[in-house]
Amino acid sequence: MTISYNWLKQFLRLDWTADQTAELLTDLGLEVEGVEHYSSVPGGLEGIVVGKVLTCTQHPNADRLKCTTVDIGQENPSAIVCGAPNVAEGQYVAVATVGTTLYAPDGTQWSIKKSKIRGEASEGMICAEDELGLGDNHDGIMVLEGSPVPGTPLSEIIEITKDEVFEIGLTPNRADAMSHWGVARDLKAGLLQKGIALELITPSTSSFHVDKRSLKIEVEVADQARAPRYAGVTISEIKVAPSPDWLKHRLSAIGVKPINNVVDVTNYILHELGQPLHAFDAAKITGNKVIVKTVAQDTEFTTLDGLSRKLDAEDLMICHEEGPMCIAGVFGGLESGVTENTTSIFLESAYFDPVSVRKTAKRHGLSTDASFRFERGIDPNSVEYALMRAAIMITELAGGHISSDITDIYPKKIKDHQVVLNYETAAKVIGQELPKETIKAILTSLDIKINNVTETSLGMTIPAYRNDVTREADVIEEILRVYGYNNIDFSPKINASIAPLGHREDFQIQNRLAQQLIGQGYFEILNNSLTAQTNSGLVDDLDPSMDVALLNPLSQELGVLRQSMIFGVLQSISFNLNRKVGGLRVFEFGKTYRLNQGAYQEFDALVLGLAGKANEQHWQSKAESMSFFELKSTVHQLLDSLGIRVSSEENCSQSLWQEGLTAYNGKNALVHYGVIQQKLCKAFDVELPVLYAEFNWAAIKSLIAQHSIKVKPITKFPKVKRDLALLLDQQISFDQLKQTALDTEKQLLREVSLFDVYTGKNIPEGKKSYALSFTLQDEHKTLTDKQIDKIMRKLQEAFTREFEAVLR
Repeated sequence: MTISYNWLKQFLRLDWTADQTAELLTDLGLEVEGVEHYSSVPGGLEGIVVGKVLTCTQHPNADRLKCTTVDIGQENPSAIVCGAPNVAEGQYVAVATVGTTLYAPDGTQWSIKKSKIRGEASEGMICAEDELGLGDNHDGIMVLEGSPVPGTPLSEIIEITKDEVFEIGLTPNRADAMSHWGVARDLKAGLLQKGIALELITPSTSSFHVDKRSLKIEVEVADQARAPRYAGVTISEIKVAPSPDWLKHRLSAIGVKPINNVVDVTNYILHELGQPLHAFDAAKITGNKVIVKTVAQDTEFTTLDGLSRKLDAEDLMICHEEGPMCIAGVFGGLESGVTENTTSIFLESAYFDPVSVRKTAKRHGLSTDASFRFERGIDPNSVEYALMRAAIMITELAGGHISSDITDIYPKKIKDHQVVLNYETAAKVIGQELPKETIKAILTSLDIKINNVTETSLGMTIPAYRNDVTREADVIEEILRVYGYNNIDFSPKINASIAPLGHREDFQIQNRLAQQLIGQGYFEILNNSLTAQTNSGLVDDLDPSMDVALLNPLSQELGVLRQSMIFGVLQSISFNLNRKVGGLRVFEFGKTYRLNQGAYQEFDALVLGLAGKANEQHWQSKAESMSFFELKSTVHQLLDSLGIRVSSEENCSQSLWQEGLTAYNGKNALVHYGVIQQKLCKAFDVELPVLYAEFNWAAIKSLIAQHSIKVKPITKFPKVKRDLALLLDQQISFDQLKQTALDTEKQLLREVSLFDVYTGKNIPEGKKSYALSFTLQDEHKTLTDKQIDKIMRKLQEAFTREFEAVLR
């Protein structure tokens, strides 16, 4: 946001430098990111001086050039070649001396140098109006009136406007400071804290009066929720023309292009008071009636930029009896705007619902000065005042007269906020006890009315324009920023209490697993919790009716909170694969959300995603795709690192997976993992198979809480390994064999592993061969062959009994 210092000083008669003021504004929370210098004439006429033409003769080598000598106040006259037809001896002219930079209307610039033109020396340039930025005339050089002293800087003869412009990085909550008036109001409070009491000069509207009631335009507000306050007045017999120079310069300084006297006044008031206005050509208001309402879905409407737009059924429009004229609070229409032929106007001033304006502006991809302010919330109580101020200015600059009473429809007044401030709370938050009188003085300087005072607290009324101050904490922030953060004392000693933390805090577990996954080549991703509502319909197990929908979504693609993290994972994989990333291993910690029978539910989750090549092509090895067993290995390693044992695994029944497993600990489902359905991948433009694991974080945390770590010395007695090759039915799984072995020998059997699976030649149909390895160990003595053989016989008998296994 840009603020003119000259403009600001119309409200506060301040003699500080711009840098001093910028420093105070920054301390007040209105951070000044830079100060730019503005001049109504490009370059500020630097290097341009008065010259007197002493001689003027025909150029010997050119018919259209003249050779002149010009007195520019130096010891010797300057020789200047000039092509203007009106140059003559005795004239007083504007001369650009050598080294001066001139600026063209299109923004280009060039420097004046000593040169030879057709063989004759030229040491400067006699300028025309347009070459100096003083007008549009290029018929000849600019001849000065009177007899000014040669060498006098032209800037001392011709009045130019100079200004300093603050570029303020305004935070979204400070809607009250979106104008020169708002910034001046804050500056006054800051100056008062420094002991400088200045009057805040308010533009007067006492001269407002209705000359004659000759043009009545009826107003109907059909949608009062979207337009809580709407006011308007008519002005007749105006003459649309260019604005006076002072107004042009005032707007140009802050980057607003002057258009005409009527439109410029509305822009002036917007930046002066923060109240957007709109002027309609009264002759184009069919039926002399303005209707504030929404229109039918997909109604065609052409805006001021000449684009035809399809309106949404929730877009608030300013209409006449035959159709829309303006998108309320956002952008005007092409057909109803003010032109050079306009003789009467309907001037609008309103307070529109911020949410409605923001949604409309977002839908149409529009961002205007008006929508910027309406979206954040303007002062509802300045609507009529700004309208009167603008009407007075228009009659002063465009002639005419006010031809109707003000129509002000404000059925339900927006109330000021009531807040109670506790002194003790303020001291705790600030870190220092401020004098009560100081607190009261600061609040009063911010237009906050103190209703009642007790020993411990203050009761206050916050003006409606401070829609960001609604809580006690907000009031404390206001006190602190005006008092000055730099004025808060710091204690020489810092006291801190260290909270005892165990090793099972959620963030600690997540960090440990994250480091483990990173070590295995995974990258952590962080996706938006918001997703498209249509995504839930892509997975059979997800119910779209359980989506948690946003009341004010930024877009349809970010309309609901995710029920599953698969959507973000697939978007990340798609994004990277489209940019030729060969192999992807990603993980994400996050939350999923559901609306279940009116109750909002939130779940923690850890997910893994794999796609593409497991390794790059190499002369020693081929590039292989990510495999299910790599994902399974990672899943089990993560669970093992947490001390969680997988008791069983079953085929995953959830529709998200084309094929996969669910790992259990007892009856607790710990993780679902496998290959994602191909149709879901294609919905995100992923053609490769995607492996995906989703951990039940609640179940995992519950098991970790139950897990106790036991420390014991490493046994000095050796382990013994024995192998068995068994012929089994195809449907028997390794998990079944492992569990049977552990149940059979509970004391000395430490580990069971599968190191070979064989089906084929010499194996009967429907059978398979498993080669199992058994690790035995006694922690108190060395095992004997007799003990080992006995255990192996027990295991073999158990396999025969349970599975009809045959030793190969």
